[in-house]
This record gives sequence, C-alpha cells and structure tokens, in this order.
Amino acid sequence: MYNVRKVTETVYWIGGSDRRLALFENIFPIQRGVSYNAYVVLDEKTVLLDTVDSSISKQFFENLQFVLQGRKLDYLIVNHMEPDHCALIEELILRYPDLKLIGNAKTFQMMKQFFAFDVDAHAQIIKEGDTFESGNHVFHFVMAPMVHWPEAMVTYEEKTKILFSADAFGTFGALNGNIFADEVDFEKDWLDDARRYYTNIVGKYGVQVQNVLKKAATLDIAMICPLHGPIWRENLSYILDKYHIWSSYEPEESAVMIAYASMYGNTENTVNVLATLLAEKGVKKIAVYDVSNTDVSELISEAFRCSHIVLAAPTYNGEIYPKMGNFLTDMQALNVQNRKIAVLENGTWAATSGKQMTEKVMALKNMTILSETVTVKSALKEEQYQTLEVLADKMIETM
Repeated sequence: MYNVRKVTETVYWIGGSDRRLALFENIFPIQRGVSYNAYVVLDEKTVLLDTVDSSISKQFFENLQFVLQGRKLDYLIVNHMEPDHCALIEELILRYPDLKLIGNAKTFQMMKQFFAFDVDAHAQIIKEGDTFESGNHVFHFVMAPMVHWPEAMVTYEEKTKILFSADAFGTFGALNGNIFADEVDFEKDWLDDARRYYTNIVGKYGVQVQNVLKKAATLDIAMICPLHGPIWRENLSYILDKYHIWSSYEPEESAVMIAYASMYGNTENTVNVLATLLAEKGVKKIAVYDVSNTDVSELISEAFRCSHIVLAAPTYNGEIYPKMGNFLTDMQALNVQNRKIAVLENGTWAATSGKQMTEKVMALKNMTILSETVTVKSALKEEQYQTLEVLADKMIETM
C-alpha cells in the first residue's frame, strides 16, 4: 500500500522510514530509526530526485507507482551517490529502460563503481550553474563537494523555490506521518538528532558547508527538502542558523560538558564534586557523561554544542584510558575547535593521562586550556577541594 504526501501541488514525498535499523552506517546508534526521503515532480516530464536505501525498496516502488499513475518515469536527478540514497538506481533502469540519469561527472564515476549496467547510455552530465527544464519546472544544479562526499550536489527548483538539499539539513529519526518540521516540536524532539547527525557525518567539512551556505544565500528558498528527516517550509532561518554555527565551529551554547572515564568511581566522584561547585556558583547548563557508557557520536555532538569541556580520565597502561582516547581521536577527526578545556587526571602511580590529553587537545585549533592539570592520586582528598573551586571559578570567568 502506498504512503505518500504532497509537498506542493506538483511535488510529492515518496520516502519511508526504517525503525529496525540499529546502527546508521553500521556505527551510529539510532534509537528512533531513520527516514529516507525521495521526491517526485510531476510535469510534462516526470522527475525523481534520489532514491532510498534498499531496506525500504518495496515501500518506495509502491509510492512511486502510485504517484506516477501509469506514467513512465523520465528523469532521475542524483544528488548523492551514497548507498542509502542510490541503492535502487539499477532497479529503476530495469523498470524504466528509457530513464535518463542527471548528475555530475563524479556522480557517474561512482555509479560505475556501484553498478554493472550501461551507465553512459543513460547519463546526462551537468555541471555547476547548469539548468534543466521538465516543462514548467526549472532545476538549477549547485555543486556541494565534500558535503560530505566529493560528488555531492544540491538542486534548486525555481518555480516551487525548493532546495533539494541532499544530506545537508538532514537528521536521524524516523518520520511518524509528520514530514514537515512545523508539524513537530523540532527543538524538543529533533534538534539533538539533527546536531548529532551533522557533527558526526558532516562535521569535518565545515569550510565546505560554509561555501554551500554562501551559495544558498543567493537563492530565493521557500522550502528545504533533505534526504533524511523533516522538510523545512517555515522558519528556515532556524536550521540555517544552526548550520552556520556548527560549520563555523562556534559553540552553540555557553554550557559545560564534563566527559569522564572512571574505573572504580574515584574519577567520577571528582567530576561530580566539580559539577556541584559549578551549579552552586550559578552555572545552569551542565552535562556530565561517562565515556564508557555514552556513544562517542553523542559525545561529539555535545562537544559541538558546549563552550566548555572538562576531560577527566585515569591513566591506563601508561596511556589515556581507551574510551577517552577514542573521544579525543574523534574530536580531532571531526575538527572540534574554539573551546575552553579543563583537564583532570587520576593515577595510583605514574599518572600521565593529563599530559597526554593536553597534548591531543593542543593539536586542535583554537583550544584554550584553562589551568594546569588537576591530578588526583587514587581518590579525591579534602585538601584538593580548593583546587577544584579555583578551576570552577576560571571556567565561569570565561563563560
């Protein structure tokens, strides 16, 4: 049975959701599942924008068949060649053998790597600034390299003023009938997943995202249709502002993130004391995470959100505690920068994690270490309370 929604009088959403998938890209936990969006434009020629993941292929083809109402599919615009969006191209060719595929040169290079059909026989190569008319609709193609693959592009349709934005402005989470951001409480129910999606998947490519945002600023956009998550048709400035903040690596909020590793609870006790001190001194936005029990994708998302980060870990085999080491490695890989950092270490003997954590932090851009490393030898002692209080005051001074 089909499951479609009208986006405009001529544009249809024909996507679907997968609530069974536990790990997006087999790495990121998605407790609320994920949606795969695809769109059909009905005109003198029929145009499909992207396909979906193979996991929802049955739903996709039922949706497509219903919308076409017996018409053939004339064109497929391929904005992104990642398999969760291009998986069904070959099957589309089998069903619609005259189908023309619109993409850039890198699109078709990748397509040949994924599929065995005669790509060249169907390819219509476009480049930056080119347009395509399906009748009353005019599509403009804007290259978006490394957002987040090298072939990525976005498509702007001038009649409806829709930006089909590929993976940009997407989010984790299955759609529950409400496909528009104004039909849900986005800030309450979707923002965390949107941030986690952006920071972990696109986060490394802030400069490239900024370039695309500059191009988007020249377009009269009434609606943003991403490949994951809700469609934006109201208050577009909200999500555009979030993308500007995230891609410029500025903190989203003046807040403290405390990330700790603790083998037997002593390091945990130390950061709990620090968190209480901060709260008593008036800091309201404090988030504390055990890195051993928190997926690193959530830690990265919070590192993008918060202005101040406390890193606390014991020494393990002469190195940083492994889970904390993983977090720091991801911080570097995803370009986290412009943060105020405090470092706490613990060790019963030969504590060296603080020095190593500091070295990793200082390898990042525009990071400020707020004080010397606070060292706990096995368990926090009463005489060290003053040291934590001084650290709390330094953090508050810079918030």
